[in-house]
Amino acid sequence: MIKAIIIDDEKLARDVIKKFLESFSGIQVIEECSNGFEGIKAIATHKPQLIFLDIQMPKLTGFEMLELLDDKPIIIFSTAFDQYAIKAFELSAADYLLKPYSKARFDEAVIKALKKVDEEIDSQEVVTSVLDNRESLEKLDRVVIKNGSKIVILGIDSIQHFQAQDDYVAVYSEGQKYLKQITMKYLEENLPEGFIRVHRSFIVNIDQIDKLEAYSKDSYIAILKNGEKVSVSRNGYNLLKEKLGI
Repeated sequence: MIKAIIIDDEKLARDVIKKFLESFSGIQVIEECSNGFEGIKAIATHKPQLIFLDIQMPKLTGFEMLELLDDKPIIIFSTAFDQYAIKAFELSAADYLLKPYSKARFDEAVIKALKKVDEEIDSQEVVTSVLDNRESLEKLDRVVIKNGSKIVILGIDSIQHFQAQDDYVAVYSEGQKYLKQITMKYLEENLPEGFIRVHRSFIVNIDQIDKLEAYSKDSYIAILKNGEKVSVSRNGYNLLKEKLGI
């Protein structure tokens, strides 16, 4: 028996999935969740092989929820209007349902997912590709981070800078450092205009810059208002000069 969890803030949508699943006797819905916080807890508790995940949800979006999961099950995504997200699904060969969907389309997605479960395919790479290729409808206004057993939501204005660290990005905010599994490329493309990639390893909030100093012939140092120092490449320096009007 395959364990499944449904994560969708709309009860009607959850009911449709349960109804459609009646023809799949080998799938047992072990929990329903109405938001991402509940979803994270349910996945950690039950360790399902399959989840049905809505993208547009309050509190945490489906994408934000996925960023916080250590072990990602096989996922069938659903979305009502996120045309930008669909590009990400197609590029990663992930299964998705565009609401409203038919029983035939639902069955097709489930059969594909069951095959992945049966073949014990690791969905980590698929989900990572979805997250890397998604495009925000609006610029990021917050960053959600799992810090131990807690979930921290940082307003974008509270962040001083980002630093690439191996497979993670370090997020510096109000004297604290957090690690998040996300790419610098995604941040560079989706952060608001006040954030500049000044170096291959650094993205900085220009409102947090106190001064710029030369470090060598082709590199510089940005000294932030909290005293932190950030490496700045020659290209990054030119971008900052243009943005700061100096």
